Amino acid sequence: MTFRIIHTTRYGYNESVTLCHNEARLHPRSGLRQHCATHFVRIEPTPAHRQERLDYFGNPVLYFALQEPHEGLRVTADSIVQIIETPLPDLAASPPWENVRAWLTETFTDAAIEARELTLDSPLVPSGPDLALYAAPSFAPGRPLLDAVYDLNRRIHSEFVYDTHLTTVSTPVSDALNLRHGVCQDFAHVAIGCIRAMGLPARYVSGYVESVPADGQPRLRGADASHAWFAVFVPDLGWIDFDPTNDTIVTTQHVTTAWGRDYADVAPLKGVVFGGGSHTLEVEVDVMRESL
Repeated sequence: MTFRIIHTTRYGYNESVTLCHNEARLHPRSGLRQHCATHFVRIEPTPAHRQERLDYFGNPVLYFALQEPHEGLRVTADSIVQIIETPLPDLAASPPWENVRAWLTETFTDAAIEARELTLDSPLVPSGPDLALYAAPSFAPGRPLLDAVYDLNRRIHSEFVYDTHLTTVSTPVSDALNLRHGVCQDFAHVAIGCIRAMGLPARYVSGYVESVPADGQPRLRGADASHAWFAVFVPDLGWIDFDPTNDTIVTTQHVTTAWGRDYADVAPLKGVVFGGGSHTLEVEVDVMRESL
């Protein structure tokens, strides 16, 4: 499966911006499940400086700075990504979740140390008894880890309402849990908080998911959006991704751009500006299948 993703972000300012510094995490990762064949980012106006690097989690990051007055900013990322189909894991064959928790404290491989870091609180997902309480019905004693996470994923999908009006990128995870409303970011944060409350590692994943129009309906340009889900670590299997918004294990319709502790680590575009006054923001995403 091959996808072309075009992600356009437009800012408009009611006053001139004299200087801005920005970081973009728009470059799809390459790894076992996917390969980014081509990628480029067009920035208007042309920045005075741009530089690429990898962050702590290995995500490609583009830094750029505009040092001349401007009244708007347009950032367009264009990527072609090949998705590698992999078999779904056997949920029941995964080890009991308590065994994985114990393994984390007894093992000192690089993979275990990396996973252990993601059992800790993060800026947008602090621990709390409410998260452990919500997680508990899924994590019965002796239950296979992936089976427990699959059940948690299903419960969030069925018990939460997708609502773009009640939450923002800064909504605390406890509020999303109490409201039982939110968007993909909130659902991922709730799942991550629940899993970490059980002493297990979970990470936040950002990227895109292919949307399929209803039968007989045309595909609308710009109808797609950036997306978020989560992953859990299993010894000998690695990281397994789950999407609570769509009640699924991630397979061939998801494209990963970045991962980290929570949304704060992987925002597609963030920065600081001097001047500008109030601003408008428009985001347009297209995820299109490409012929080989």
